[in-house]
Amino acid sequence: MYLGSIAVMLVSAFWTVDDFTGAVVHTFTLDNITRLFTDPLFGEVALRTILVAVTVTVIDVVIAVPMALFMSKVASPRGRIALVVAVTTPLWASYLVKAYAWRILLAPNGPIAFVTGGNTPGYGLTATIITLAYLWLPYMIIPVYAGFDRVSDSLVEASFDLGASTWRTIRSVALPLVFPAIAAGSIFTFSLTLGDYIAVGIVGGKTQLLANLIYGQLVTANNQPFAAALSLIPLVAIVLYLFAMRRTGALENV
Repeated sequence: MYLGSIAVMLVSAFWTVDDFTGAVVHTFTLDNITRLFTDPLFGEVALRTILVAVTVTVIDVVIAVPMALFMSKVASPRGRIALVVAVTTPLWASYLVKAYAWRILLAPNGPIAFVTGGNTPGYGLTATIITLAYLWLPYMIIPVYAGFDRVSDSLVEASFDLGASTWRTIRSVALPLVFPAIAAGSIFTFSLTLGDYIAVGIVGGKTQLLANLIYGQLVTANNQPFAAALSLIPLVAIVLYLFAMRRTGALENV
């Protein structure tokens, strides 16, 4: 059913809309595809969206790796359980509640501005990246934690016995074994960022990402064929990303 809906979307990208009635005309045309590649606005937004997705993924990796390492190898059994609960509990909270919480935090007169003496990113691209990185962080921590948990303690002990430092052990022993789990988590953060339009609308200010343009064409402009054409960009991006991650063994860790 999912593949069928994708196929219908691909076909509808080559349809058009009657300018007078607004009805979809099932006549083959390349106008939508041509507009997609000739209007510089869509290329700019597509590049911005991919860069935001990459940035969010990198931020989540930087936070998740040391936290997952501590959870799996350093924390006591009780502490580990507490940390796992702390990481997974936000997943039970409403998406909108979390997004609006960040809107309050990032407001020009919000708590962050009060604590920092007026220094706050406000609403815009930076706020969008911060909010999305927070929203998808558990999806990165959980697979990375599982990856570190699978690293045998005997390998770590053997590395120390051979004279390796803690950093050398992490870099040369743990991280290569955990990299597929990191790649698996990045699939979630990258793809979820590509498709998000709600958080951008809440904290993004005037920032536009691809999902916002697609939503606008579908709901506001009532142009389903062009919305389908725009959807080809994130679809191609995530397919290429999945092919790249497949080579790392990440799909076995999803």
